[in-house]
Amino acid sequence: MKNLNVRALRVFVPAKDHDISTKFYEDLGFEVIWSGFDVTEMGIAGFSFFLQNYYQKEWADNFMVQLKVADLDAWWEHIVEKDLAARYDGVRAKEPADYPWGLREIHLIDPAGVLWHIAQDQG
Repeated sequence: MKNLNVRALRVFVPAKDHDISTKFYEDLGFEVIWSGFDVTEMGIAGFSFFLQNYYQKEWADNFMVQLKVADLDAWWEHIVEKDLAARYDGVRAKEPADYPWGLREIHLIDPAGVLWHIAQDQG
């Protein structure tokens, strides 16, 4: 196979209120890399996604993203310390748990209804 030189793979995450979602992700630990044309690139540790100023409830409620981390307990402490669920309407966080698919995860729902599977890296 040819070397196709892939440099990145990013998803476009919906935002019900772009400004609120941007602040939510900044509080979660992401930084704004670039913003314009109703899209904001949010990054953390060399990885990024596009937060788009677009919302469709059925789509957002079925959108999921996985973030693998080295220390899941540290992430949970961070989420609790930031009190994200109390500070942002619609945000819900479920503490770390083991799931039948073999991962230990935090489930975090963002202000638009997007479900994040924050998972302990296995290796």
